[in-house]
Order: sequence, then structure tokens, then C-alpha cells
Amino acid sequence: HALRTAEKSLLPGYHPFEWEPPLKNVSSNTDIGIIDGLSGIQQSVDDYPVDTIAKRFRYDAALVAALMDVEEEILEGLKTHDLDDYLKGPFTVVIKESCDGMGDVSEKHGCGPAVPEKAVRFSFTLMSITVTHDHGSARIFEE
Repeated sequence: HALRTAEKSLLPGYHPFEWEPPLKNVSSNTDIGIIDGLSGIQQSVDDYPVDTIAKRFRYDAALVAALMDVEEEILEGLKTHDLDDYLKGPFTVVIKESCDGMGDVSEKHGCGPAVPEKAVRFSFTLMSITVTHDHGSARIFEE
């Protein structure tokens, strides 16, 4: 089914951005969205079941999507601290990363033996955002 614009805006790759200074060895193209998690891996029936689905997002695009999701809270934090002049930062963003093993997610199809499939979920949480200003720094967002 096709995604609505509101749903697309939550996906990494929807919002354009650029790194200043540009990151070395990282594409400046940010309109990338969902990446096939198996790309670059030679698929054969022996290696992977035909219905294996793996999707991933580029880390920086996922981070931008998460920041856009809390944009209103960030702007409110700037306003609360009378820091409207610091819309361009500099910001310090603290992230908590997590990786969960989701165990065996195998399903048996047809009459052959079940092929063990393991799932792993990598995620991050925006813990806090601080802006540096003339008189020090102020925490404008906290999870």
C-alpha cells in the first residue's frame, strides 16, 4: 500500500539536510529512504529463504528524521530559554544507542526443514539536546 505524506515524513530520507563541514566518504545525497538490507549480498536459495526481508536506514538520515519528529519541542525549548537567536545552534545532541536480539523469528513454509532466522533491532533514543550560547549552555530538550 502507498504511504500517506504524513507517514512518509516520519521515515528517514524524507527531510533534506547537509553536514557542515561535509563528512568524508559519506554521500551528500540524503534522499535515500529505505535501503535493501541484503543489497550487496549474493542471494541464493541455499543462503537465504526467498521471503527474507531486511530493511535498514542510513544512520544520519534516521537521526535527522528523529530530530524532525521533536522539532516542536526543540523550538519550544529555545523559546522557553529566550534563545530564539540560536536556531542554527551550535547544538549538542546526546543519543542512547541500543541493539536488541529478537531471537528466532523462523517460520516453516512448505515441507522442508525450518531455516533458523535471527532478527536484530538497532535503535537510538534522543536523550537530550543542549544549545551553546553567549552565557553558557541550556538544555532545550530532554527525554
